[in-house]
Amino acid sequence: MEVHVRIRRFDPDRAGGAYWADYAVDAEPGDTVLSVLNAVKWQHDGTLALRRSCNHGVCGSDALAINGRNRLACKTLLRDVGPRVTVAPIAGLRVVKDLIVDMRPFFAQYRAVKPYLIAPDAPPGRERLQSPEQRERYDDTTKCILCAACTTSCPSYWSNDRFIGPAAIVQAHRFLFDSRDRGAAERLGTLDAVTGVWRCRTVFNCTEACPRDIEVTRRIGEVKRAIVSGSID
Repeated sequence: MEVHVRIRRFDPDRAGGAYWADYAVDAEPGDTVLSVLNAVKWQHDGTLALRRSCNHGVCGSDALAINGRNRLACKTLLRDVGPRVTVAPIAGLRVVKDLIVDMRPFFAQYRAVKPYLIAPDAPPGRERLQSPEQRERYDDTTKCILCAACTTSCPSYWSNDRFIGPAAIVQAHRFLFDSRDRGAAERLGTLDAVTGVWRCRTVFNCTEACPRDIEVTRRIGEVKRAIVSGSID
């Protein structure tokens, strides 16, 4: 079938900067949007700039606004979006060129929640043990691939890019509720701030956008309750 793809492009050296470009590509219903974008770049216009890597929904590098919704291009099939596809960069982050955005603010917010195990006690001889129930407590948030689809679908983030954002809160949740971790006080201090969890308005855009089906809004609510109660139990 013939797919008509409209791409929001941006060239910092071009007068006016942003513009729309239209292309026609031959594809099959089972093809992905990423394969269509590759066809545009390889067969129509080699100047198109986009990020891509694993092509299996693991690296998170190809998050884009596809037909108005944040998705991974490598996981989005044409049969699910139709023969007319509109592609734009994810919102809320500065566009560098075409579909590539500056991810540095996003990763700075990620680092702010100390996304690693904090366990100051001496390590045991073999491993830090957990029960299956303790592991299950934070299993959902271990799935995050840092694609930024959730954060850049958030209206609060669009209006205030100092908001730490859903992805960073998800990463904080992963360690806050890990029974082996001892860094809760440090993380909750960062999250209980004007740019922290309280800027979340429970819109659920983040949950809808997550390509890993993480219950993002629910996990943000659990972090809020931990702050209010002073307990992560």
